[in-house]
Amino acid sequence: MKAKVAIMGDGESILCFKAVGIDTFSADLKNANTIARRLARDYQIIFVTENIYGGVEDFVKKTDNDTYPIIISIPSREGSNGTGINTLRLLSEKALGVDIIQQKEDR
Repeated sequence: MKAKVAIMGDGESILCFKAVGIDTFSADLKNANTIARRLARDYQIIFVTENIYGGVEDFVKKTDNDTYPIIISIPSREGSNGTGINTLRLLSEKALGVDIIQQKEDR
């Protein structure tokens, strides 16, 4: 099965993904949850820029035990606010029982 991939975020952050053929969806904190629910019907992998990830956190928690969609937080054009790495840390701890994503200051 070939997975369908989408990205949602602010228009400027996702523009470059459109150029390489990924389906892009402009969103903000107010409509992110609605768009994520709609995308989950058709896409298996959904990238969400960190600056709007807060708008989909409840949806992510509800789909946490589902196989699809896989929702991945990525930095926006403004850079990273740490959401993506923190999510990855929590998921690795849940799956493996160990934090494999230690920050430099944690070592």
